[in-house]
Amino acid sequence: MQSITNQLRLDPLTGRWVAVAQERAYRPSAFLSHSLPAQQDPSKPCPFCPGFEEETPPALETYGPSGRWTVRIVPNLFPAFAGDEPMVTINKGPIFTQAPASGLHEVLVLTPDHSASWSSLEDSQIGTVMAAIRDRFDAHSRSKVIRYSQLLLNYGREAGASVEHPHGQLIGISFVPHEIADEMAGFSRFVGGCLLCATTEIEETVRDRLVDSDEDSITISPYWSASPYEMLIIPRTHGSHLHLSSTTALSSVGKAVKNAIKRLESALGQISYNLVLHSAPYRSFGNFHWHIHLVPKLTTTAGFELGTGVAINVVSPEQATSDLTKGDAAQEAS
Repeated sequence: MQSITNQLRLDPLTGRWVAVAQERAYRPSAFLSHSLPAQQDPSKPCPFCPGFEEETPPALETYGPSGRWTVRIVPNLFPAFAGDEPMVTINKGPIFTQAPASGLHEVLVLTPDHSASWSSLEDSQIGTVMAAIRDRFDAHSRSKVIRYSQLLLNYGREAGASVEHPHGQLIGISFVPHEIADEMAGFSRFVGGCLLCATTEIEETVRDRLVDSDEDSITISPYWSASPYEMLIIPRTHGSHLHLSSTTALSSVGKAVKNAIKRLESALGQISYNLVLHSAPYRSFGNFHWHIHLVPKLTTTAGFELGTGVAINVVSPEQATSDLTKGDAAQEAS
């Protein structure tokens, strides 16, 4: 693929500029080493493995046949958000403002298999995981305090994983965070209907950044990618809220995540990554389209990024797509 000259690209979701600078990929140590497992004390049992359920608080939800769970959701032992106090700010003079960190912080155990990962789960298991996420988001939506819920999954030490057993986190909070407020503004600014519906249609036409697709979802390397090999997974059916989506759409998106991670592993080996799901705030019914960001942890945030808020991506989305789909042509020919 022809090298792309240094460019600025605008992220229409957040309104931020991203710099694409492929030549910087040739610097020594431009990328982090392969993923390291989360550090755990080997003398202690894994709290998420079957047989050690007493190591966690009582489960909020379990899925699977009687006496044998396949997916488990438990309260986080070290919650960042807890309690049901209303979001009331307190001003301590002209500068300092605070509010209660109310909400819910839960752990989603993806599977009983300690050595598994999202990319190795059976499709039926992925369907159960996505149903569990939907059910918890639905439960959060009925809270009088929680305005927004975030699903996140950190895989590998570099991505922030503290326990090796495959798991994610579900966090319900009493305010709308800046990232989501920026995305909501991006949808409002777009005058051609839904921003991500339009993105889906255009990317399937030009195909320069199309990684994968089926009748229910599409995976792209976004034109405005801020990180090397970043992917955006979008359900085809327009909907603001994940918890109101169909079982078919949820399962398809879950399988698309699996396929995207497998493509990363095939192209780059075992790497760390962060997965975050963005759904609209619960009492918002504006023009939003829920989606998933998959961001490999390949580079570090340095001084320019910290000082300006402008990300520098050293692998263009077009090159990333080429690398991620390299084996597709051979498979089609065989």
